[in-house]
Amino acid sequence: MCKNMCIFKMASQYYQEMQESFRNNNKSREFPAHTAKVHSVAWSCDGRRLASGSFDKTASVFVLEKDRLVKENNYRGHGDSVDQLCWHPTNPDLFVTASGDKTIRIWDVRTTKCIATVTTKGENINICWSPDGQTIAVGNKDDVVTFIDAKTHRSKAEEQFKFEVNEISWNNDNDMFFLTNGNGCINILSYPELKPIQSINAHPSNCICIKFDPTGKYFATGSADALVSLWDVEELVCVRCFSRLDWPVRTLSFSHDGKMLASASEDHFIDIAEVETGEKLWEVQCDSPTFTVAWHPKRPLLAYACDDKEGKYDNNREAGTVKLFGLPNDS
Repeated sequence: MCKNMCIFKMASQYYQEMQESFRNNNKSREFPAHTAKVHSVAWSCDGRRLASGSFDKTASVFVLEKDRLVKENNYRGHGDSVDQLCWHPTNPDLFVTASGDKTIRIWDVRTTKCIATVTTKGENINICWSPDGQTIAVGNKDDVVTFIDAKTHRSKAEEQFKFEVNEISWNNDNDMFFLTNGNGCINILSYPELKPIQSINAHPSNCICIKFDPTGKYFATGSADALVSLWDVEELVCVRCFSRLDWPVRTLSFSHDGKMLASASEDHFIDIAEVETGEKLWEVQCDSPTFTVAWHPKRPLLAYACDDKEGKYDNNREAGTVKLFGLPNDS
């Protein structure tokens, strides 16, 4: 009881501090990034750069300068939509993109070149880099997950699943591999053996996304039932649910300290919750559905991208912008 009271006290102090912070820093700014909708945004491990992947078949990289994003480069080469991307966990110069063109590409921001193209068997829709930096996992539309050696760029293993695979992720310790699936389950495999450990019935409908918090204490899943559930990594039990969204949860992100969780959907706002209490800390207003959210790895800055259209009159043209929330109100 005493421990829970202490946690709640600390949480409420944090709550007050962050509410005060967002009262003074709740400005959002948008930055032109692509010629079509942005599917994915991600920060480099040092927080200096933000990458975005788009339906326009390209990736863009921005440099964060004080309170704005400055476009550094556009990365071309894919023959189809860039559906997801992620950075190397410890090298801030490398990122990898997954595309519907049946390839993944590894890019180096120092040379602005593609340093490797790896051909896969299907149209790729999700990707993650192992915490030790040695392996890249990529999932395709046929529910095949391929594990690629990040140094040799060769396939190390391939797993065909009998269920719809949505998002994939290693745990922070690198010894388990998690998949969310179309039946509402979280499937957990040992790594590198890839032997089934457990299947958790997490949601009554399609389990869409999964994220681990940086401290390694929790992971969160988002589902078509519009719920976000928070799980204890050690016990593999659900500790609380967040239910402020009305539409399927598409995207999740933990803040750098693991104390805030952003979640978004087709609702016209992004929910920012305090992890330990489930309380709403803030909501970021949007004009359209949100595809992707990513907290900065060191600061309370949230990058996100929505299904925005150009102008008030031409509703067919996609804007392709990247947005940043958490900027000073007077900036």
